[in-house]
Amino acid sequence: MKKYISAILFALVLFSACSDSFLDENPKNFESAEQTYKTTKGFNAALNGLHAYARLEFETWNDNIVAQGACAYEVLQGGLDICYINNVDGTLQPFQKYTFDATNSYIANRWKWAYGLITNANMMVNYAEKGDVAWIKDTDKTFFQANARFFRAYAYRYLTYLYGDVPWVDKVEDTYRVDFERTPKAQVLAKMIEDLEFAAKYLPENPGDVKDGELTKWVALHMLSEISIFAGDYKKAQTAALEVINSPYFKLMDTRFGKNASQAGDPFADMFLEKNQNRKAGNLESIWVIQAEYNVTGGSTTYNDWTRRAWVPAYYSIPGFMITQEYGGRGLGQIRPIDYIFNSYETQDIRNSIYNIRREFIYNDPKNTELFGKKHTITEDNMDRGYMFPATTKFDYMPENDPTYAGNQKDKIRFRLAETYLLLAEAYINDSQISKAVDAINKVRTRSRATLTKQAEVNMDYLLDERARELLGEEMRRFTLVRTGKLIERTKKYNSKSASTIKDHHVLWPVPQGVIDANSGLKWENNPGYN
Repeated sequence: MKKYISAILFALVLFSACSDSFLDENPKNFESAEQTYKTTKGFNAALNGLHAYARLEFETWNDNIVAQGACAYEVLQGGLDICYINNVDGTLQPFQKYTFDATNSYIANRWKWAYGLITNANMMVNYAEKGDVAWIKDTDKTFFQANARFFRAYAYRYLTYLYGDVPWVDKVEDTYRVDFERTPKAQVLAKMIEDLEFAAKYLPENPGDVKDGELTKWVALHMLSEISIFAGDYKKAQTAALEVINSPYFKLMDTRFGKNASQAGDPFADMFLEKNQNRKAGNLESIWVIQAEYNVTGGSTTYNDWTRRAWVPAYYSIPGFMITQEYGGRGLGQIRPIDYIFNSYETQDIRNSIYNIRREFIYNDPKNTELFGKKHTITEDNMDRGYMFPATTKFDYMPENDPTYAGNQKDKIRFRLAETYLLLAEAYINDSQISKAVDAINKVRTRSRATLTKQAEVNMDYLLDERARELLGEEMRRFTLVRTGKLIERTKKYNSKSASTIKDHHVLWPVPQGVIDANSGLKWENNPGYN
């Protein structure tokens, strides 16, 4: 939500990141918390803070939570079956060469961010239970707890996929603790499902009645479908996905809309143009959109979300090119899609159009008279450097009159209906209902004008290929591969730069060494392969 967060509240929201203990739930600003969580107005302010903290998921060079590296979240995409990591970025290379260990800062920062979000969600849940809150409406208590419990589940989504067994914490501790136990993943997933079911029950139903970025029951149900698959409850996953799909509020965008609708393009490309992510632009496919507009109070800053820099090549590093909106703005090309993805599209698939994949680059620097206007030939060396490669246009961004701008301040689609259909298909495949999985996948392919798939073609690998075609750069691919049990197999099959170094234990990350050391009252063994 694009709302002003006061310095005092922001300090409250971030206190957990400064703690000496990785799970220290003892608020350092206790009086401020007591004052804030007294009224509906105070809870609203804290909820704004929760949204602001959650947005730090995309933080980069800002010395904060998950920062200390460019495009840190790209460790969840590169070095897998969809992307190579360029040879220039040394900070990401350990995730392509699989040389990371328990001291890696990216691995530690994901843990810190997740437990910071959990801490602040728990404060909202716990304080709402106190009997001295001056609520405006009778439904306020469950509303705020529903929001907080969604964010708690969202944080544990990271933790369970990345580290496996992790401590389940659902209360604000009164004393400093160094003896947390790791909760079995199955138990954590069950708790997450409880949180998401509560959120789906008490969050608003009509997305037209809430502000951009605010949660609705459909956000919770979409994630409930995913987590239920991860937990092995395929019937629950089907029910949750179908509730979203059958609701009257969403549709796959198959006609032009929003900004530039009268210009050349297609409905798929429209979804990723600046200003087109939210419902007010006519986008009825988006279920949850992270608010990150440029130069908006409460939105992101230069240092939030460098997705563009990861996915757009550094073409301007090649003599004869200059930075331009036409080629996506100022990218770094830290990761590049593996060829098989772009080669897997049919010609008529709109996801394969020139509006969605940029394959041709024309020298555009008029000062270079020898090359200007000529077609550039992409070389393997320039691809490895991240200078030039076929690229998705989803993350093109350049603010007007600022071509060297570093950030990527477009609102960010987090969940959309196409993925809900693909989650439904995944649940059906796991439940041996292949014909129904075919129907769900074909809903997505129909919008894309691709040839409809047949029952004989559909299995988990086909679904993963379709997710790559549809959701490249949007999904956290590591999560998907862990959930489907395909991370090692597909990385070895498709990623020639990681195939020889990835090992079976790399399905999980190590627990950060600092966490193990801090929990001195109960010794942990690290995940297998990292001891």
